[in-house]
Amino acid sequence: MAGKVLIRKLSRRSEFEKLVEIQRVVWKHPDLDLTPVHQFCISSFMGGLVLGAFVDGELAGFVYSFPAIFQGRFCHHSHLLAVLPQYQGYGLGKRLKWAQRREVLKLGLDLITWTYDPMQSRNANLNLHTLGAFCRHYLADFYGETPALRLGPGIPTDRLLLEWPITSVRVENRLRGRKHDPLNPEEWPRVLQGFTDAEGNYLPGKPELRAREKILLAETLRDVRAFQSRPEIIASWQSNLRRVFAHYFKKGYAAVDFVFGEKCYYVLEKISRNFLKDRR
Repeated sequence: MAGKVLIRKLSRRSEFEKLVEIQRVVWKHPDLDLTPVHQFCISSFMGGLVLGAFVDGELAGFVYSFPAIFQGRFCHHSHLLAVLPQYQGYGLGKRLKWAQRREVLKLGLDLITWTYDPMQSRNANLNLHTLGAFCRHYLADFYGETPALRLGPGIPTDRLLLEWPITSVRVENRLRGRKHDPLNPEEWPRVLQGFTDAEGNYLPGKPELRAREKILLAETLRDVRAFQSRPEIIASWQSNLRRVFAHYFKKGYAAVDFVFGEKCYYVLEKISRNFLKDRR
């Protein structure tokens, strides 16, 4: 992407009107499911953040968060992140998140949360691997009967709730580009793994719910969009991932990283109270 990039706060109604159109283009949602102009207006006035990414003066994307309380702790909850298709693939989403972190730090807060669909592997890679967020809360069918948020007919709107501890060493190292030791998928047991059936369908195997190793791997689809014509396959992967996450989160594990390759894996790790202090 050639062009000068500027990220700044948005505060004018005319700018918020452009965010509605960006939502339409990126997600193709009906108007009922779009965040409206008046929500951006009051949120930005009452402590929320609306940051826009401009490329050569043109608004290319935005991130939106608002003040929240999570488990008795003040934080910001990041609700929307969108980049227009012609600007995707150039790291604008990542730059918007780091800019969001800087602004939330100015507010004296040390935590940002957000949700995302666990079947979206590219989002998982950005959230867990690139930004250093982690997850220990699975929200089954969280948004309910909202067709625009489903991956297909009858597929529940499951979400992972991420915690991004923005003052931690873990996140500081991601910001500074300090590489952490790469994880070799061959070294750790898989608690969910796919297989190809006789008809050529790639399906999830039976979850392994008896593992006790410190690190576990759960496979997911690399590109869920490739299966949009087969919602039953998406639903099968989703339900098995749900079983894995729900079981191991209760056992003290968290999703702490993501392996994005020809095959994709969530990295689950048994964490301690000192997880954020010890983690490099």
